[in-house]
Amino acid sequence: MGEALKHLPEGAPVEVWFQDEARIGQKNGLVYQWARKGTRPRQPKDQRYANAYLFGAVCPARDKGAAIVMPLADTAAMQAHLDEIGRHVAPGAHALVLLDKAGWHTTRKLSPPANLTLLHLPPRSPELNPTENVWQYLRQTWLSNRVFDSYTHICDACCEAWNKLTAEAGRIASIATREWAAIGQNP
Repeated sequence: MGEALKHLPEGAPVEVWFQDEARIGQKNGLVYQWARKGTRPRQPKDQRYANAYLFGAVCPARDKGAAIVMPLADTAAMQAHLDEIGRHVAPGAHALVLLDKAGWHTTRKLSPPANLTLLHLPPRSPELNPTENVWQYLRQTWLSNRVFDSYTHICDACCEAWNKLTAEAGRIASIATREWAAIGQNP
């Protein structure tokens, strides 16, 4: 990590952010639900294929998140998301953004804002990215067992779920804090 941030002035505050994206759509997952013993609760299942991509990043130390909803997961969407993350970094701080090696994360066409440094996680290691747990929480809490009427409703549901997540004090920190990534971080 020292090599990635050697260009920063001594003592500059550094935030650790985790980034990922999730496909949310009409082919939605089902999760367990409570029901009276001996009954079978109904769970809606949609056969249509519209979907959107929720690009999300979290900073567990600050309990903050930044997200956008896009129609595709590509370089343009990733650039828009990096710009969004850059707007959420604390003034005067620099963000180290940990992310996987998806094609749109590694292209030379990306131009991260000056207050971001990208650090790619090793291949096939989703357990190192707590944003995966954020997606699990969003799906279990607000996005599963639903039928979305249209692409617009999918986007609205993604925005609503993300806004509820970020409005719940301490939730991002409780889901995404990793001891190995919190050393030297000020909550």
